[in-house]
Amino acid sequence: MDNVGNLPPYQQQEFMKYLEQMQLKDSLTMYNRLVERCAEGCVTSFRSKTLDKHEISCLENCAGRYIKMTQRVGLRFAEHQAMQQKRAAEAAAQGSP
Repeated sequence: MDNVGNLPPYQQQEFMKYLEQMQLKDSLTMYNRLVERCAEGCVTSFRSKTLDKHEISCLENCAGRYIKMTQRVGLRFAEHQAMQQKRAAEAAAQGSP
């Protein structure tokens, strides 16, 4: 990401648009997975137009767990990336005279 500042302005704008598109795609994918996973496990029949109390409770719990899991995975990924960058910096520092 540091190298983005070295790009010409029009390429920076294109890169930022690309990042926004990727973030939107990732958000929609996460939302679709959440709906699919939770609806599959919680909605057992389509007898009525509304959900019953058990289905609502199940969906709320499922969505909460899914969001917490997704956040945890994101944090662990960020920690892993930071460790990789630290190791790379240490390796570069040891390699230079």
